Amino acid sequence: MTDLDAALTTWINGWSGHIAAADVLMTWISALGIPVLVLAVAVQWWLPRPDRSSRHILVAAGLSFLLGLGFNQIVLLFVHRLRPYDVGVSRLLVERSADFSVPSDHATASVAIATAFLLHGFKRQGLVLLAVAVLLAVSRVYIGTHFLSDVLGGAITGVAAAAAVRAAYREGTRADRLITGIL
Repeated sequence: MTDLDAALTTWINGWSGHIAAADVLMTWISALGIPVLVLAVAVQWWLPRPDRSSRHILVAAGLSFLLGLGFNQIVLLFVHRLRPYDVGVSRLLVERSADFSVPSDHATASVAIATAFLLHGFKRQGLVLLAVAVLLAVSRVYIGTHFLSDVLGGAITGVAAAAAVRAAYREGTRADRLITGIL
């Protein structure tokens, strides 16, 4: 851990504990951010869409989400970083986690979804999702469960996953037509 990482983590987390409403809000964002993002993507499957491009991006976002979390499991085999509250860097607002700190699954999942939309040309939705991902990542540092570099690492695995899915899962292929034709 670098001094800069610890200092930035302490600075972001240092805002916690002063305004109860902010603590509650950031805790809720951290707890509900991923389920809300997944639900927001999933319900679009059943909305009326005139083209399969919309369904393709929904599948790509889901695959990016899953692949990113898979990447994280590989990283966790080799990197065993303690959480900031375990080394006295942050004040924890939620229950302790049983797993290691890096990379942040929350950052990975949310950035993977946002990046999938951006890489497929859905700029407006992608930017909104990216803003949500940034807020979610900041909330993880604010509540004391991650170092800033943990969420940056999670963002990197999220981008890598979305890029891999973009390269491997192409629109209009036989597999894509089969998957997007379901339901």
